[in-house]
Amino acid sequence: MSNLPKCPVCGSEFTYEDGDMFICPECAHEWSKDGTAEDSSDDLIVKDANGNVLQDGDTVTVIKDLKVKGSSSVVKVGTKVKIIRLVEGDHNIDCRIEGIGAMKLKSEFVKKA
Repeated sequence: MSNLPKCPVCGSEFTYEDGDMFICPECAHEWSKDGTAEDSSDDLIVKDANGNVLQDGDTVTVIKDLKVKGSSSVVKVGTKVKIIRLVEGDHNIDCRIEGIGAMKLKSEFVKKA
């Protein structure tokens, strides 16, 4: 059994080493062995529809029906999205939604769960 630390963002115990870095396969957070984060989204401030600050690894709830571009699918109101990742740009949330797959969402259409 290995003695690798849990992910500081999502708490996953499935972290692995890559050189002098630890990587979480569940939320894609990377940090060095001395504990400093290498993720560029640490200084990125993203707020949900209610003004709450979001962080990598948070769980959010969709507050509006969202049509999936290029598909007839719809993300329904109340859909919970786990382990988000914040990115820069217009669609500033990277996530995976069950039944649909990988998506990018705008923070104005979600609230922190």
